[in-house]
Amino acid sequence: MLTLSPKAPFLYKPQNPNPKTQHYKPQINGIYCKSELQSERGLEFETGETFFRHESAKGRDLGVLAASLYNQSKGKLRVLDALCGCGIRSLRYLMEAKADFVLANDANDEHRRVILDNLKRVDRGFGDERKWVVTHLDANRVLSECYLQKDFFDLIDIDSFGSDISLFLRSAMNTLSFDGLLYVTSTDGHSSGGHHPEHTLAAYGAYVRPMPFSNEVGLRMLIGGAVREASVLGYYITPLFSYYSYHGPVFRVMLRVNRGKLLENRHYGFITYCNKCGDSQEFSWAELGQISCSCNGSHDSSALMISGPLWIGPLHSAAYISEMINLAEEWGWIGNGAETDLEKLLKQMLDESDPRLKSGYIKMDEVASRAKINSPPLRTMMSAMQKVYFSLGTLHRDLSRTRDSKHGTAARDRIQNDISMYCLVILWFHREEGYATSRSHIALNAIKTDCPMSECIRIAKELQGVNSFAV
Repeated sequence: MLTLSPKAPFLYKPQNPNPKTQHYKPQINGIYCKSELQSERGLEFETGETFFRHESAKGRDLGVLAASLYNQSKGKLRVLDALCGCGIRSLRYLMEAKADFVLANDANDEHRRVILDNLKRVDRGFGDERKWVVTHLDANRVLSECYLQKDFFDLIDIDSFGSDISLFLRSAMNTLSFDGLLYVTSTDGHSSGGHHPEHTLAAYGAYVRPMPFSNEVGLRMLIGGAVREASVLGYYITPLFSYYSYHGPVFRVMLRVNRGKLLENRHYGFITYCNKCGDSQEFSWAELGQISCSCNGSHDSSALMISGPLWIGPLHSAAYISEMINLAEEWGWIGNGAETDLEKLLKQMLDESDPRLKSGYIKMDEVASRAKINSPPLRTMMSAMQKVYFSLGTLHRDLSRTRDSKHGTAARDRIQNDISMYCLVILWFHREEGYATSRSHIALNAIKTDCPMSECIRIAKELQGVNSFAV
């Protein structure tokens, strides 16, 4: 039986205290990772029989950047890697983020040799000067033991499978230092697609329905679940960045956790999507009885999909992403002339940080389908939406109508002058306004915007030379 002491005993007895525990080996398409030497950011490591994916490198890059920024601002960094796999994340936190200490835990003690061999690239040290320790316990037990020992960490990384993250959120927040970072993962794309609403309700406290932007819903569902758990403990969270990757799929979110309450359920509400008109909206808890779509003003349950409660605020902090970009440039990871995948991702995240952008995104294929036209180029569409799009084609139509009318010449001239003056007034007052737009890092041919679907259809038709007002 373990007894508690000022030093957590399992830090010095890393053997599995419960050998009867059956360990789950993640499997993708029936193939386990084979043991071979890998390299990432110049660091060589082995994978053994652990689950490892090269495609997750960007997620590890983002975690290391965030960890280093924390170290630079606080002058300290203690990391708990709760599901460390082969230990590459732990190694990178030590070598790149200069962590003072890393606790690398993996429940499967069969991975011990691989983890130790990888971390041996950093001198372990002795006693209170130890740089790293490897344990093999259930993640919740590690988190709970650390909390009971008052052994708090500045960054806790939980790279879990499926919706398992919901099992670890509360114990992780208890073990986190004030103003600490919590890096969480979900790979449950089936639930974020609205196929198991009862499951998402149990795991994240959100009833999720099918929506065209389901992968963004997956991120918002994950953040929303963390918001719920944090509020129970008297904490509030701030998403610093949210990252989706199609392989898996993988939903990763970096959260800053602080003591306090989320004021008036701010940014924690409901998202709707109307199958009839294609528009999406956000609703607060106070508006629950007023949820409807403006296309018919009714509560048509067959047309209106409602998901929530979810996080409905910005997915990223613009200031924080800017700091990450600056650090990545300083390290030579980006800004070398050739735009890397990481650089594109960070820039897209920065654009997505605009607080005017609504939840979700609009796929150009859906716009084209609803407008019954070929889709205009994404960049052209975004440029048009960012302007006040008062169409010259519409003006020409109105002038043509007055020309063909039965009014006299003086009356037609007066009408034409009124129309021209009206256009000038509109352009004057809105000359620097337009819809907020951004490319989505989640979907390639999609736009995040505050522009309604009906306006997107009109603009797309105008760009393709189709009369939006034809009857």
